[in-house]
Amino acid sequence: MKISNKQYDKMVKKASPPSPKLKNFILAYLVGGLICVIGQLFKELYEYLGLTEDVVKMLVPVTLIFLAALLTALKVFDNIAKHAGAGTLVPITGFANAVVSPAIEFKNEGWILGVGAKMFKIAGPVIVYGTVASVVYGIIYWIINMM
Repeated sequence: MKISNKQYDKMVKKASPPSPKLKNFILAYLVGGLICVIGQLFKELYEYLGLTEDVVKMLVPVTLIFLAALLTALKVFDNIAKHAGAGTLVPITGFANAVVSPAIEFKNEGWILGVGAKMFKIAGPVIVYGTVASVVYGIIYWIINMM
């Protein structure tokens, strides 16, 4: 028996539970905001310790990346992300999670073919696009300044 796309869509809608969009929106907003507050607290701490502005600008994202990677390794980050959704995925912490998760998942395949090859499975396209876009932007900027 062959079913049409419309019939299939109706079956999927009937079988799928409704998504609590307002709740998801609020949780994503709160958790994303909390991550930003934590970043701000680290900024204030590093400034209080007397570190220079350049060092503070480097340490805040590195600290957030480290914490996200650590929480991913401890299997805490994924539990938070289940409830917070985009609140954890959009900031820099989501990128750290996207690199660490495949590395942990494929570590039993070995360091080279497992961790090395699969670590950037999700984050790799983002890195490549960002690198290529920055090179193109740099060339355009250089050409404009030469005129």
